[in-house]
Amino acid sequence: MSAAPTVNGQVIGQAHYATRAVLERLLTGTGTTFHQCVALNATADSDGLVERRRLADRMTTTLKIEAAVAESTLSELIDAGLLEELPGDVSRLALTAAGRELQRRIGAGTAEITARLYADLPAEDLAAAGRVLTAVTARAEAVLTEG
Repeated sequence: MSAAPTVNGQVIGQAHYATRAVLERLLTGTGTTFHQCVALNATADSDGLVERRRLADRMTTTLKIEAAVAESTLSELIDAGLLEELPGDVSRLALTAAGRELQRRIGAGTAEITARLYADLPAEDLAAAGRVLTAVTARAEAVLTEG
């Protein structure tokens, strides 16, 4: 049996793209894009109500997308009736009942995927991988902010 590879950008990328492909299959079945899913999850994480600018900023920083792409995604969700601007306060967005239900379905599907992909992996290995990936992410963010 060959030794497991050392963690590097290629190994991380392969894991990312493989798991993302599984998630994309789930999202395709719901008619939701990845960016839309992120926006719905972030809004749900904020108890279903979030400042539009804060949500767009979260999307641009975590997904490394342009502000125009984030804003376009939010407009798509509003047009689809999944998010709504608050009456009298268009600077804040809320999940609609349909948005909350879709986010719940996606969350349940994601939980099933996660359970399947991470099943039987030792907790200490997952904790170590989490620490390493968090450190790599922080370092990459620092490089990006350097210019």
